[in-house]
Amino acid sequence: MKDTFDENAPRKAWMGLVARAPEGRVAALLDTACPRPNFDWLRSPEIGSTMVRGRAGGTGAPFNLGEMTVTRCALTLDTGQVGHAYIQGRRKADAEACALVDALMQTTNADTIRAQILEPLEAEVSASRAQRAAKAAATKVDFFTMVRGED
Repeated sequence: MKDTFDENAPRKAWMGLVARAPEGRVAALLDTACPRPNFDWLRSPEIGSTMVRGRAGGTGAPFNLGEMTVTRCALTLDTGQVGHAYIQGRRKADAEACALVDALMQTTNADTIRAQILEPLEAEVSASRAQRAAKAAATKVDFFTMVRGED
């Protein structure tokens, strides 16, 4: 039986969170949290495209939906941790900040980075979802049927 525990789940969660952050937000939080550490590029930020795939009905056969622009990079800190980033759009500075957060989350400063960068981002995402849900709920129409009393 295949083990269902994913040891990379926490990393996937924080990388997904910073990748979906608004433009400039991760860099702003990172600059207030700590001074940027020294690093060397493994792959400097580069812009390219990737194929987005979909499934009919969410479960059907996969199909190519179209291409999307992405920026990717990889870096290594002087202490040896490697950080990666893939973000949507043409945002080299944001890719660098996301890769730094990924690398710093693998150091002893992970608790500080979590408290000062990831938790505020999670709070902003939750507030945005709640606002969107409230806006959608305001347009909800309740239909009901009255029973006429005749059988």
